[in-house]
Amino acid sequence: MRDLARFLASERGKQDRALTDVHDVEAFLAGAPKARKRRLVVLGQFFRFARSRKIVLVDPTRGLSSRGRSGFTGATLTLDQQRVLFRRWTTGPAVHPHEALLGMLALLHGASSREVKMLQTADLDPHARTTRLGNRPHPVPLDPASWAVLERCLAHREAQRTDNPHVMVTRQTKSGRGPASTAYVSHVLDACGFPPRMIRCTRLLDLVNTMDPKLVAAAFGMDPEATMIYLSV
Repeated sequence: MRDLARFLASERGKQDRALTDVHDVEAFLAGAPKARKRRLVVLGQFFRFARSRKIVLVDPTRGLSSRGRSGFTGATLTLDQQRVLFRRWTTGPAVHPHEALLGMLALLHGASSREVKMLQTADLDPHARTTRLGNRPHPVPLDPASWAVLERCLAHREAQRTDNPHVMVTRQTKSGRGPASTAYVSHVLDACGFPPRMIRCTRLLDLVNTMDPKLVAAAFGMDPEATMIYLSV
């Protein structure tokens, strides 16, 4: 209950637990999804007791499920964090080209790690400045910043004098034709401090809540139901 009191005071501007409503409880539980069931049991016991003693008028936990909402509950980037990452990948000469490529394509185009690691030079159209990504039905137009990052990655690939058709080529793959390993790609963004999935989900969340989710699903080559979890989080 101490954690709830702190949350109400710092996040909801409420100094009295009697003012707690269902939205406050949901927001508090969302802060620790894995502890939801345990926390809800404790909160339920407290508010039922408080209501029986007329300390509160209603029990804000009544009707809440220990399973929580079925929507997206993962972490996303703030606008300030997105700006910092954008500057890092577009103006930081010390940043590895692979980090900048995966980061920018995830941040601005919602690309998954697999889409980036499977990207080949044949997927690129330099004249139209588009690229094919994964199973997306249409080429993806790249903004100037993303294209500049892509060109830097291509220059890095060219310097390795490889026949590997993939854009992202490592020391282990430059003598072959296979993509970078999943293990390698999973650590490409370690230096920036944010995982690829978190960055991608930030973009998907924004797109789904500002556009028609069905259009987003069609553009990304996703099942329509897959985008609905990002709606109105």
